[in-house]
Amino acid sequence: MSGMARHDGYFAKMILKHGDTISIKKICEDNNMTLTELKYIVAVARVKHFGHAAEACFVAQPTLSVAIKKLEDELGVVIFERGGTEISVTPLGAQIVAQAERVLEQTATIREIANQNKDPLAGPLRLGIIYTVGPYLLPPLVKTMIEQVPQMPLVLQENFTVRLLELLRQGELDAAIIALPFPEHGLMVQPLYDEPFVVALPKHHAWANRSSISAQDLKSETMLLLGNGHCFRDQVLEVCPEMSRFSTAGDGIARTFEGSSLETIRHMVASGIGITVLPLASVPDLDAKDGMLRYVPFTDPEPSRRVVIVWRKSFTRHAAIEAVQKAVLDCGLKGVTLLHDALAVEG
Repeated sequence: MSGMARHDGYFAKMILKHGDTISIKKICEDNNMTLTELKYIVAVARVKHFGHAAEACFVAQPTLSVAIKKLEDELGVVIFERGGTEISVTPLGAQIVAQAERVLEQTATIREIANQNKDPLAGPLRLGIIYTVGPYLLPPLVKTMIEQVPQMPLVLQENFTVRLLELLRQGELDAAIIALPFPEHGLMVQPLYDEPFVVALPKHHAWANRSSISAQDLKSETMLLLGNGHCFRDQVLEVCPEMSRFSTAGDGIARTFEGSSLETIRHMVASGIGITVLPLASVPDLDAKDGMLRYVPFTDPEPSRRVVIVWRKSFTRHAAIEAVQKAVLDCGLKGVTLLHDALAVEG
């Protein structure tokens, strides 16, 4: 094992020795563990699939499987039960995975402490962003960042909110741009902008020339929604409960179909399959009368979402976060209400 791997393994034990169970103490006594192996078991525990975990870790599946089996053999415990395509975490394995998550988070904190005396704007910033914001914010944001802080390139990752929060907690991301609310506490939250929702219709729809549409009106329509996992789906269902397929009899909409992305849904609407709700920043021109789509605002109170940037409290590059915030405010994103005076708060 290389010198780096030996130090990597020792560092894992140094963090783990404060665990509060016998099994964790046993982990501490092993001097061959690496942080990479901890990342592997956390990934498998999250997706319950060795192949998908390997893809997430950017390694071949045999590499990941061998490393996890080696760790299990060294510890003398079974972390995962393998049953064909079914993967489950054993009770003891769940304790180990939970401690591994804490180790990875503490590792990120130590790196941040070490970087305190460095220029916070020098070097890459690892920024996550949700799927329903990235395609519309990133083009103007990246251009503005290059102009304002060329010494701080962005390393970008689009993903679901839950996954971005996991990567943030594990130190794989420095910050993430997501929408409120989110299921996490202990993060710093800086509001960026409020974004209203609009209804997207086929151009020949009976409502195409309306000045506004009530959420109540959607009950009679075939609605196209994002699939489970997209926070925008949850936000739409929260502000427009009439769209929920799980509404009580007589209160739900006529039919729903699900799509994998806003652009897929947009094309489905254009083909006449149904209508949908979109964030306004995704709309090229609200007043456009050409093309296959029409966009109509909601009646007041207008449903909307708040987009924020979040980061760990221990993250020391505060100027880097401020640089992203400034670039968002300066990049000319259309259709949103910028929150120039909003203060960061602990989530």
